[in-house]
Amino acid sequence: MQADILFDLDGTLIDSSPGILASFARVLAAHGLKPAVPLEASLIGPPLAVTLRQVSGLGDTGDEALLARLVEAFKADYDSAGYLTTEVFPGVAAGLAALATGGARLFVVTNKRLVPTRRILEALGLARYFSGIHTRDETDPPAPSKSAVTRRVIARYGIDAARACFVGDSDEDAAAARENGLAFIHAAYGYGAAGIAERPAAVLDGFDELPGLVDRLVAAAA
Repeated sequence: MQADILFDLDGTLIDSSPGILASFARVLAAHGLKPAVPLEASLIGPPLAVTLRQVSGLGDTGDEALLARLVEAFKADYDSAGYLTTEVFPGVAAGLAALATGGARLFVVTNKRLVPTRRILEALGLARYFSGIHTRDETDPPAPSKSAVTRRVIARYGIDAARACFVGDSDEDAAAARENGLAFIHAAYGYGAAGIAERPAAVLDGFDELPGLVDRLVAAAA
């Protein structure tokens, strides 16, 4: 299978919600705050500061110094303990192995910070399957969007958009694919179960279906 596949991480390859939500709860409690919204998996996906504004109740005009402290406290908690409870979605490990063995190049494109991303993928034994692992914070200044990271990955690895796709669970993932000319496969399990606004090229109900979906999309584009 001569194809390039870009993957979102949280909600697509891994279920990181238990660790993330536990870290949110501990950090808020340590700062004398109560969650302003229910701590649910649907919160996961946006950049950390955006989500912390929401769960802390600070909003767009809140205390910036406090927000900065919350961000750093979360990083310390999650990077040392929270990430350890991450689980792989069913079929992902075997599916990635099959795709890589079949000749596909695999990439991670995520809003998650680079440090926990690498730690999680190494701990779960998944890092070996990827030709590149890329995040918004790997550059200084950070990339403005997931779409920008996707564009950088396409240029760096010489990816042919006609033989590539983006697998993700959110509208942001769909936009990153559309803005870069990639077919979008909606991971409808996990965090993607609520659906997305735009119509994907294909819907993935279980990860074991992915090799067949990619083969059909690449053949159709040939």
